[in-house]
Amino acid sequence: MIATTTNNQLSGAETSLRMRGISKQFGPVRALSDVSFTVRRGTVHALVGENGAGKSTLMKILAGVYQPETGTIEINGKVQKLAKPSEALAAGISMIYQELDLAEHLTVAENVFLGMELPGRLPFIMDHKKMIERTAEIAQRFNFKIDPTTVVEELAMGDCQVIEILKALMRKASIIVMDEPTSSLSETEAVMLFKLVKALRRQGLSIIYISHRLEEIVGLADDVSVLRDGRMVHSGPMANLDIPKIVHHMVGRELKDFFPARTVNIGQTLVRVRNLSSQNGIEDISFDIRKGEIVGMAGLVGAGRTQVAQALFGIDRKTSGTIELDECRPEINSPTDAIANHIAFLTEDRKRTGLCLELPCSWNVTLPNLAAIGMKNIIKPGLESKIVTDIASRISIKWLGPQAPVDSLSGGNQQKILIARWLLAESKFMIFDEPTRGIDVGAKKEVYSLLNELAEEGKAILFISSELPELFGIADRILVMRRGRLVGDVNPKETTQEEVMHLAAVEAAQ
Repeated sequence: MIATTTNNQLSGAETSLRMRGISKQFGPVRALSDVSFTVRRGTVHALVGENGAGKSTLMKILAGVYQPETGTIEINGKVQKLAKPSEALAAGISMIYQELDLAEHLTVAENVFLGMELPGRLPFIMDHKKMIERTAEIAQRFNFKIDPTTVVEELAMGDCQVIEILKALMRKASIIVMDEPTSSLSETEAVMLFKLVKALRRQGLSIIYISHRLEEIVGLADDVSVLRDGRMVHSGPMANLDIPKIVHHMVGRELKDFFPARTVNIGQTLVRVRNLSSQNGIEDISFDIRKGEIVGMAGLVGAGRTQVAQALFGIDRKTSGTIELDECRPEINSPTDAIANHIAFLTEDRKRTGLCLELPCSWNVTLPNLAAIGMKNIIKPGLESKIVTDIASRISIKWLGPQAPVDSLSGGNQQKILIARWLLAESKFMIFDEPTRGIDVGAKKEVYSLLNELAEEGKAILFISSELPELFGIADRILVMRRGRLVGDVNPKETTQEEVMHLAAVEAAQ
């Protein structure tokens, strides 16, 4: 049993934030129970926990979005009542959400000053020159390499993170909350972000860093707090922890068998892709997947992995090549064609391109399946609810019921809603694009177990992931993409992660 520490043991720097006895309830669901959370000035404090543990609720209370039933918030030694987001901003709290909130058609400087524009000499005119100068000054102070006059839509995702940080600094934030800041970044962009975070720490700012990527936390955080089921179960220095101990605190148990053992009998070839090219840059892609086989796909950002999936599912128009499914050669020119031929696609961005977040869970599951379940013309709510409840029970979805909106679910359970959708469609070939992005370690293991179950049912699975340990832990074979081409087909038992990375990046290294 790992001993639990408290925030009282955090010492060595002046406290910038102290939350005491925070409780919050949503209807019958208690999201937070008597949570206390302390952050030291000039430190990076990691806040971790499984999806649904209460991290977002706690931070939204700090940001003035939610009001707690009990508890107090003290910022820089002063008790604050944060009744709305503007009061949190005024108190020096800045939130950088996972989905960045930028106006893409405006310049960097215009985004930095959005809502607090500097007036010009004439009425209703902004002083663009001064805003550009002020943005350049603060960027130079922190050694940020960014042009204030560039339009945001022309920038990489890593530069967009810089803009959010500049916005926080311009508002004189003393505490910056970063929610999954590297979830959409390349490896190079993530390294740049870590340097920025360390620069902010040196300037005396406090950073609350939320991430499911525990390896990032080990190398970055000074302190770590762990939430589980709405309670603070650990808070203390990072120096006293490692990843297994953090995971133990998060899930209340050891995850020794993180990647479940597989006992699948792989059958005959179900999917044959030959010489596939598309208008979005993939060229001459050929591979097979057999029944019961999980085939991983690796590659750097921009290598063409998602484009392969989109061409297979009919989202991108293919310019050449064939797709054979179960010895038939269907013509797939749209997602409708793909669904009709029992092909499923779980997109990498479930919130933007996978789910209708404000609609009920039941609608999200049945949406592409209405004709198949006899509801093409008339919806039968009772039957729909029973069908969805049965399939949700099969894959252990945690929800308040089939009528609950999808955005009320944790990330892992949202992913299960998508899996339920394609199970209902009786898909034979399932394409998973980054299925564990943004979900916690416990939910990841559940997804891996579901993949194994689907393989045992004889489905062919294409599993795209940016995490090589994940591919080596779950895949029977790994396809390697580089610059729109397939450059490797390897057995994970006979190769190493370093060799796969070399295949993916060899041209860049030459």
